[in-house]
Amino acid sequence: MSGTMLTVMLVLFAASIPVAVAIGLAAIIGIHGFTNFPLVVVAQQLFVSLDRFPLAAIPFFILAGNLMEVGGISRRLVEFARSIVGGIQGGLPATCVITCMIFAAISGSSVATTFAIGAIMIPALVRAGYPVAFAAALQATAAELGVIIPPSIPMILYGVTTQTSIPELFIAGFGPGVLIGGSLIATVLIWCRIKGWGKEDGVGRLSFLTATHQAGFALFMPFVVLGGIYGGVTTPTEASVIAVIYALIVGLFVHKEIAWRDLFPIFKKSVISSAVILFIIACAAVFSWLLNRQGVPDAAAEWMATSFDSAGLYLLAVNLFLFVVGMFVEGSASIIVLAPIFAEAAERLGIDQVHFGTIMVVNLALGMITPPFGVNLFAAAQVARCGVDEMMRYLWIFIGVIFSALLIITYVPWITLALPQLVFR
Repeated sequence: MSGTMLTVMLVLFAASIPVAVAIGLAAIIGIHGFTNFPLVVVAQQLFVSLDRFPLAAIPFFILAGNLMEVGGISRRLVEFARSIVGGIQGGLPATCVITCMIFAAISGSSVATTFAIGAIMIPALVRAGYPVAFAAALQATAAELGVIIPPSIPMILYGVTTQTSIPELFIAGFGPGVLIGGSLIATVLIWCRIKGWGKEDGVGRLSFLTATHQAGFALFMPFVVLGGIYGGVTTPTEASVIAVIYALIVGLFVHKEIAWRDLFPIFKKSVISSAVILFIIACAAVFSWLLNRQGVPDAAAEWMATSFDSAGLYLLAVNLFLFVVGMFVEGSASIIVLAPIFAEAAERLGIDQVHFGTIMVVNLALGMITPPFGVNLFAAAQVARCGVDEMMRYLWIFIGVIFSALLIITYVPWITLALPQLVFR
């Protein structure tokens, strides 16, 4: 049965059927053709899969990101980052990376980061003489930090799916996020030196004090959101609501860049984005439920635990597998379907669940910038008005940098676990 379901799902993917529909149809075929369950169980499992309080954080973080984009918070963060590194050769690409790191600590979404920061940074990079394909490739890559640095929607999904502490997953993302962000900054600075790009990047930038003053409310937002979580005052879901209220107040009454008439388009955009993600989660949960009923996760975990007799070999195999899967399957669906399988085998091999969850999220984040279905690539291409094929000329170096960082994160656990152990254990 599982082989038939997987074949159907892959065929539907190849036919460009939407991810959620492909997964849902594969599950329905499995239930109808290989079990005695009535099809009404599909509706039941769709409801059960979404009836989880932590999932409410997803639409609120998406809404907060859209409010920040329209409310001027994104632009002020760009000016702040540029005041720090914009004066050196290659400072503008470095500004893109730093801004994405800061925005990631607010939005939790890589796509929201791509649109919010890309709308500002890609035109600025092009005006400064950088190739448009380079600007788009860099923006797509840096935006993946939106799902690594907390708050992170995929980490919420992993925590819900595997019953792992979401606050611990959140704080574990800081180390890998800083490592990847630092690696990207070093890469673009060296690249610009070699190519001779960015010698005039400091022209027109604000002083550090001026930029900090203008971005004060934007910079305070991560402390409001994350401080509540780690201080034990709010849950991640409650923090997401606070993020929305904060962004709304700042946009309407402080920066005054959001008008009341802007709210309906913002809410509409957020509802559509949230519905797409939650539909994928619900359909993937039905698929996962059926596999669980058939004992597939237990069998797969047993096979992987016996086939790879060391944690190091197991992690390497999982990384290679997820890297390929990430090219074709949306990250949220991959986490819902695969996390219970791989996490159980990892636990048997003595791998920390927080560490493994971070590895999985970082790996699947790579799928957002790998063809043919990298969602960040298409978002950045839309903003830059260039083809994904043009971006590939520059993208392969960024993919190599992040994959190298992934291996370091995998085999140097303290990068991930140092902060959680300091705070929670």
